[in-house]
Amino acid sequence: MYLLLLACGGLAGITTVLFGFGGGFFMVPLLHTVLLATHGADSLVGQAAMHIAVATSTGVMIVGAGLATRRHHRAGTLDWRWIRPLAGYIALGAVAGAAAAMAMRGDWVRWAFVAYLAITIVDALLRPGFLARTAAPPRVTSAGASAVLGLGIGMVAALLGVGGSVMTVPLMRRRGLPMTRATAMATPLSLPMALAGTAAYVLLARDQAALLGPWQAGYVDLRAFAALAAGSWIGIRLASPWIGRLSDGVHAKAYLALLAGVLAAMVAL
Repeated sequence: MYLLLLACGGLAGITTVLFGFGGGFFMVPLLHTVLLATHGADSLVGQAAMHIAVATSTGVMIVGAGLATRRHHRAGTLDWRWIRPLAGYIALGAVAGAAAAMAMRGDWVRWAFVAYLAITIVDALLRPGFLARTAAPPRVTSAGASAVLGLGIGMVAALLGVGGSVMTVPLMRRRGLPMTRATAMATPLSLPMALAGTAAYVLLARDQAALLGPWQAGYVDLRAFAALAAGSWIGIRLASPWIGRLSDGVHAKAYLALLAGVLAAMVAL
């Protein structure tokens, strides 16, 4: 099981660097499946499998997003003017999203995940500015819009355990940024969500840890976290030389193709 999680972590690290995903798109479905297979759907762990998968994925994002941010900073693909106005609001939204996730049934969280992915894919395909970069110069988001967007990004990302890429990349893309910079911005913007969301999942579910097993910190599975984080570190190191090498059109299409693949996997669970 842990070798499988290590491999998944490696894939998550690659997609974090190249697409800003944070890895939740791969980690949540896989860990959910592994927990059901190893503990059974009727066990306490099985009943909380989706919550554990989301919380553990959120924790792993601290490692992945931190390492990927460092790599992008070295590569010169980050513009902090776009990041600072959103970061604090994303952290606040993440606390609310984690609390909402724990109040929902696991299957509701799963279908919320599916619905959001579907909406994102359709929006990116139909709305101008994603598949082909707009000719207008990039536009920085206003202070009021940053507050609203940041709270929404943090809430949805922590609720589903997927990082902010699913919202920040389309947002930056519609603001006129190339895919290399749009995906790069998603990594530091995932950090405040990951930190605040993980803290909420650990503290608000601390009473559940003793019931779920000795290797639990709230809803975070520490053994799965270690395997996924180690794999993520390996994947980030392998993918870093490819930063900025994909053409803009190929980069955008590959991003949507990955989203579609995860959507199909979640529907099939």
